Amino acid sequence: MLKIKKITDVIGKKVYTDTGDFFGEIEESNLLENKIDGWRIKIAGSMGSFLGGARGVIIPHQFVKAVGDVIIVSRASLPLDEEEESLGNTVDLSKEEIPAED
Repeated sequence: MLKIKKITDVIGKKVYTDTGDFFGEIEESNLLENKIDGWRIKIAGSMGSFLGGARGVIIPHQFVKAVGDVIIVSRASLPLDEEEESLGNTVDLSKEEIPAED
């Protein structure tokens, strides 16, 4: 049976990657047309160095694998070990950048 959670019940939940690494905590949700579009996650201190010092990320809801006592996100959705770009204090992973053509 599918159990529906309130968004307020999810705020503050711990976030782990599908490989079992602690990633952070849910800070807020982004809604679009009354549906969850993404989640803003406050990054754990140890993970911030991998994201260029960012304090948070926005992960599209499609990368959330499970919501229960903890939140499980796909590690493939995280820019760990890839890029060092930081947008202020939050990295928005829901917007893809299109490379400029020469």
